[in-house]
Amino acid sequence: MSARILIIEDEAKFARFVEMELSYEGYSVSKASDGRDGLELLASDSFDLVLLDIMLPGLNGMEVLRRIRRSSSIPVIMLTARDSVMDKVAGLDHGADDYITKPFAIEELLARIRTTLRKNAAAPSQEVFSVGLLQLDPAKHMVTVNHKQVDLTKREFDLLQYLLENKGNVLSREALLENVWGFDFEGETNVVDVYIRFLRAKIDEVFGIKTIATVRGVGYVIRDEE
Repeated sequence: MSARILIIEDEAKFARFVEMELSYEGYSVSKASDGRDGLELLASDSFDLVLLDIMLPGLNGMEVLRRIRRSSSIPVIMLTARDSVMDKVAGLDHGADDYITKPFAIEELLARIRTTLRKNAAAPSQEVFSVGLLQLDPAKHMVTVNHKQVDLTKREFDLLQYLLENKGNVLSREALLENVWGFDFEGETNVVDVYIRFLRAKIDEVFGIKTIATVRGVGYVIRDEE
């Protein structure tokens, strides 16, 4: 399965050039011309890496990166015409995985993409996801509520983790099937509803909390408690 890359770049010709080169290398590519459109794509679809320009109309790249990092650890490589040390430091401090300055050789970008994807795939997530009293630790493969462990199957764990990774974003059944069960899954979409009920039975009903909200006609979401 080819990696899916989102390019958030307002220079149309440059974005098209990068898209063509990445597509030639076998990547699946989507584009957004401003920060808000890029965030909407990230909320509605699944990607493996983001190429993010700093100088964007509306929301600049730093603000887009800050918002991405609120709920996602997706790898982000910053693209910019700026070459100052402070810009690079700011990007890395905000959570960028790498930084490349325009103009660059496409071979260098491809190498950085390969390295970033390989690094991300090799290292298990060290982030502990939480909402209210619930915590999920991917490295330990452990879920707890108020420090009491919850026993989940692998599929239940993966589903809960994906919902927590996208906390605040409403995810359709189709998106959950593609990203938790896999693109080649041939079953019915109601399998998502079945596993949501499993999670609620093991977490909500046992501990008296509400974790996963249903958005009628759209899908499911985990939100921070208000």
